[in-house]
Amino acid sequence: MTRNRYRPSALLLLGISLVVLLGAGWCTAADSSSLDLALVGGTVYVSPTAAPMQDAVILIHEGKIQTVGKRGAVKVPKSAKVIDCAGKVIVAGFWNSHVHFTEPVWQNAATAPAAPLEQHMQEMLTRWGVTTAFDLGSNPEDTFALRKRIAEGSVAGPKIYMAGDIFPRNGIPVYLPAGPAYPQAGTPEEAKGLAMSYMSSGFDAVKLFTGSYQGNKPVIDMSEPVAQAAVEVAHAHGKPVFTHPQDRAGEDNALAAGVDVLAHTIPEEGEYTKDELMRMKAQHTALIPTLTLWEVVMQGAAEDVTQRFIQAGVSELKSYFDEGGTILFGTDVGFTQHYDTRDEYVLMSKSGMSWRDILASLTTNPARFFKAAHTGELAAGNEGDVVVLNGDPASDVRNFARVDYTIRAGKVIYRK
Repeated sequence: MTRNRYRPSALLLLGISLVVLLGAGWCTAADSSSLDLALVGGTVYVSPTAAPMQDAVILIHEGKIQTVGKRGAVKVPKSAKVIDCAGKVIVAGFWNSHVHFTEPVWQNAATAPAAPLEQHMQEMLTRWGVTTAFDLGSNPEDTFALRKRIAEGSVAGPKIYMAGDIFPRNGIPVYLPAGPAYPQAGTPEEAKGLAMSYMSSGFDAVKLFTGSYQGNKPVIDMSEPVAQAAVEVAHAHGKPVFTHPQDRAGEDNALAAGVDVLAHTIPEEGEYTKDELMRMKAQHTALIPTLTLWEVVMQGAAEDVTQRFIQAGVSELKSYFDEGGTILFGTDVGFTQHYDTRDEYVLMSKSGMSWRDILASLTTNPARFFKAAHTGELAAGNEGDVVVLNGDPASDVRNFARVDYTIRAGKVIYRK
């Protein structure tokens, strides 16, 4: 169970205070080293579609990739910090497009000591190669402060994007604690107002609970007009909208409203309809499968029931992937404590995704979909976001989780 995502006053106090908090410019690389960083001797995949480059060198200068090439063709400056990558595989830094900074360690992030924050960041994200994370709901006071400290260099961690949640009126999910003033919308006007507050306060996206789980009671769905009002505001500001659909009605309302990202599959429904798949493809909707989430939430159920539920999620992923849909890697970590990413890779591969497809979901797909400044490739001019793996994912997708180094903007933020 997660802690309170919102303090009662949090959304009332955003406004000017959070705009000021953002003043340092969190998108700028944090405290890039004045020395060059050289990754020498590894096998490099510069993109998900590229052939491997053997015995390669990557030079990172002032947080940016300067050169990628064969060892004999690249001159390594004498002042460079060299990491020997012989026998290793090097890929671009990973995105986790569905996380939550809701665990107790993130409380009072503005003043908390850096060491426990960094330690848990490693356990949760950077240990698994994550250099960019999309937070889909947390206490904004803490998460704004956390990403500011990361940007300033006082805490080592990934770049953080943030989405502000909107729940249906009287539709708070049963797994969230009672008490906080959760942002709810029962009318288009209320949804518009909440979305406007997020846009003016520095959020990067909106997340709609178009389906809210109520335990043994029926799911509470957000209506299409309410969802559409929030979507129109976000899109007017050039920001994406995520949805937590829960059931078919919530999914269909979200798609009709024009949301950009499905934050989960909906295994309770068993499969997507042909019309849903056609609409998702036509609207270029992205899907975050969160397949290991279903293992977590089904703990305690009969094994055959659990496996049917998980397989339904895998089948839904397969049906959209087969249609050419955009797939984004995400695990809902923070809501769950299942930090290890290996199971997610295995389940994604069961849908028919190759290791290259999974790498794209970790790198180029989110970079392009969210219009990031870098392309998710190891190319000159891109930010120096790099993962050094102790194993080739071409031979086993679980090797994506065998991380030796995670490097964000040329700075090592995790070392095995």
